[in-house]
Amino acid sequence: MRKQIIYLASVSLLFATGAFGQSVAAPGASTQVVAIKAGRLIDVEGGKELSNQVILIRGNRIDAVGAQLNIPADAKVIDLSGMTVLPGLIDCHTHLADGARDGGDPLTYLKKTVAEVALESVPNARLTLESGFTTVRDVGVYRALGDVALRDAIARDDIPGPRMYVAGAYVTISGGAGSLSGFAPDIVLPWDLHYGEANSPWEVRAVIRKLTNDGVDHIKILSSGAVLAHGSNPHSQEFTLEELKAAVEEASHFGLRVEAHAHAAQAIKNAILAGVASVEHATMIDDEGIALAKAHGTYLDMDIYDEQCIEEDAAHSNIPLEFVQHDVHLGQIQRDNFRKAVQAGVKLSFGTDAGVCPYDVAAKQFAFMVKYGMSPLQAIQAATTSAADLLEHSDIIGSLRPGKYADIIAVSGVPLQDVRVLETVSFVMKEGKIYKQK
Repeated sequence: MRKQIIYLASVSLLFATGAFGQSVAAPGASTQVVAIKAGRLIDVEGGKELSNQVILIRGNRIDAVGAQLNIPADAKVIDLSGMTVLPGLIDCHTHLADGARDGGDPLTYLKKTVAEVALESVPNARLTLESGFTTVRDVGVYRALGDVALRDAIARDDIPGPRMYVAGAYVTISGGAGSLSGFAPDIVLPWDLHYGEANSPWEVRAVIRKLTNDGVDHIKILSSGAVLAHGSNPHSQEFTLEELKAAVEEASHFGLRVEAHAHAAQAIKNAILAGVASVEHATMIDDEGIALAKAHGTYLDMDIYDEQCIEEDAAHSNIPLEFVQHDVHLGQIQRDNFRKAVQAGVKLSFGTDAGVCPYDVAAKQFAFMVKYGMSPLQAIQAATTSAADLLEHSDIIGSLRPGKYADIIAVSGVPLQDVRVLETVSFVMKEGKIYKQK
């Protein structure tokens, strides 16, 4: 039903949306108009910076954008003429519903109730939104369906947060990267801590059918071992190619895409060959994997900043020694492979693994993307147009065009000259509502 509603809304927009700068409001509409005066505006689709632009907003949508637009006499005017205005940012790899960031050990879930985890997640959503990310693809939780509840609470406007597209749970082998492990074998887990376990192609299909029924937006499957998991090995393969293909095929029956966690080179290639939309981390991708990703149009969603946070946590003994040992040398390997992927012209989206780092520092990754081969514009496009394309929602998010949601941020300085200015966002609007204004 959700997919049908989105589809119908998209069809309506095809009739309503005009060219850049043209109004899309229905004749006679009486909704309050908001006019934003932008000193500089980054046109992420055109790949350029525009000066002295006006954005007209009616309700929760952008009505028109242009240099010399008529501002209605009764419009509310927001003067950002001394700032750079951009589309709201999109993080394609977050874990907002994982509760408090308190040591990185999944075994802490055995010490908390579902209610505790849910309430601890509320600040995560607010911090993410206030740092300029108006949309996230949340890629799994240990306690199943907590992300669905958080998404829906934000959508109802019960709490502030970014628009969320959620996975519901990890699809993982028993004892694998997405399972809760490291506890005594005679402990019986509640249903929500082993919801996504599957050990054959048909079990994978069964889990995806459950997730679809429970209202998820996409599927997250674990193709390799993990760094931040007990008894795991990031160099290993977990699901077979046959199981990964079953996941992609089954998800497609419900109109859903699949992203695959994968560190190991063969696990990455298996995921690409299976037809996933994106590979998460892609740490040890080799030249063959890069060529496959380019040939298949697969996105790589590489979290090249969060190694900083893992190293800091390790220095303060805030994460298990086992996780530190898993991580040895992988951070630099991933960053070097990111550079190779940029040079090869592979599709790259912006994903941070938020939760490994605090929820308000995701924008620090932009500087690392530039350091390892992207231009500032390319890094911004990874978090706007490319991210929207990966989510299959380019019709409503990802750029400042008429008909799209009024997701707008502003920063002091010029991001195309120094991308680090995105680390301090002064203005945040989501769907026409202001959540931050300094």
